[in-house]
Amino acid sequence: MKNLFCILVTYTKPIHEIEQILAEHRAYLQKGYDAGFLLVSGPQNPKVGGCIIGHFADKDAAIAFTHNDPYCLNNAATYEIIEFSPVLHAKCIKEFVQD
Repeated sequence: MKNLFCILVTYTKPIHEIEQILAEHRAYLQKGYDAGFLLVSGPQNPKVGGCIIGHFADKDAAIAFTHNDPYCLNNAATYEIIEFSPVLHAKCIKEFVQD
């Protein structure tokens, strides 16, 4: 199975500034979905940041992905990247996690 990465996003600017970048950020994420390496993303509750789950070649590739995120490019967020091995998973994501 592929290792997955959980990217925890923490906003470093006020929410009104985040909202100005949001459409650009989501368009950037959509490229990851279109390429097939993102599984799910969305804001934390309360909206202090977000969470992105996907598979990357390695942690360096995940870091590179965050460096091109409009939030990062606008100094609006920091990122914590957690790599994990999916031992169990729902049937609906079987193809996503298998090599």
